[in-house]
Amino acid sequence: MTVDVHAHTSYSDGSGIPLMVDAAEAAGLDAVGFTDHCSLSEAWRDERLLWNRNFDRTYARRRTALSIVADRTDLAIYDAVEMDYEPGLEAAIDEFLDEAGFDYAIGSVHYVAGKQVFPFESFADASDAERRAFVDDYYDAVVSLVESELFDVLAHADLVENHPALRGLTTAAHRDRVAAACAASRTVPEINAGRAGDRGEFDLFHPTDPLVEAFRDRGVRFVVGTDSHDPADFADRVPRLERYLEETGIEPLGMAEVANDGVTGRSGASEAGPSEAS
Repeated sequence: MTVDVHAHTSYSDGSGIPLMVDAAEAAGLDAVGFTDHCSLSEAWRDERLLWNRNFDRTYARRRTALSIVADRTDLAIYDAVEMDYEPGLEAAIDEFLDEAGFDYAIGSVHYVAGKQVFPFESFADASDAERRAFVDDYYDAVVSLVESELFDVLAHADLVENHPALRGLTTAAHRDRVAAACAASRTVPEINAGRAGDRGEFDLFHPTDPLVEAFRDRGVRFVVGTDSHDPADFADRVPRLERYLEETGIEPLGMAEVANDGVTGRSGASEAGPSEAS
């Protein structure tokens, strides 16, 4: 593994850029994409403030910071974003991404039907039927995200499987819908290590194995992301991902197949490549 498409900085909920760059380089990476969180949802205005999801206001500053640090490292650095996706926000997201001109965009479903998938929200008072309905809504949103063709990468496609109250409620039908949507789209699913290694029973990569197999059955390719928020994450997650790729025989796509005119060919991609704009 030499390319990490998914890492965060202090421009959302990660650590300082110089610390993250040094750690990524020390982990043996050749390239890393910084994908700070961004949400445009008015329904989650308070949560956006609490969880620092206001990257739409600060991305230009981070771009300048990345250009500074790029002169101090041999690491190829990419200027990217992780967008919260919610059905109904497609036009606003499209307008923002075209204006911002990131090297690539990751799409994630974090909010569904008035609840947060992550951070974990309690379902203690929810019935089994209500939990199953929530999981249905989650996968409806994931499929809608892919079909929107707004994003280059689909992150942690079955995140509900890492929720203590929702694990095991993903069905074969859910997996088939997501796999079929990606097979028909240029949006590529990410193998994400963000929840691996620190939650005991819920020590999972995403997608989990059954969804990975559904993707592979349809010939869907993958990219790989550590989802690092702290410098130490690189040292832990890069070897984990390397072992996983070796065990499964998965050959991930490279950054050149994702960024700029890569997966979705978004016309608003950054005019300068990673050596300049990043």
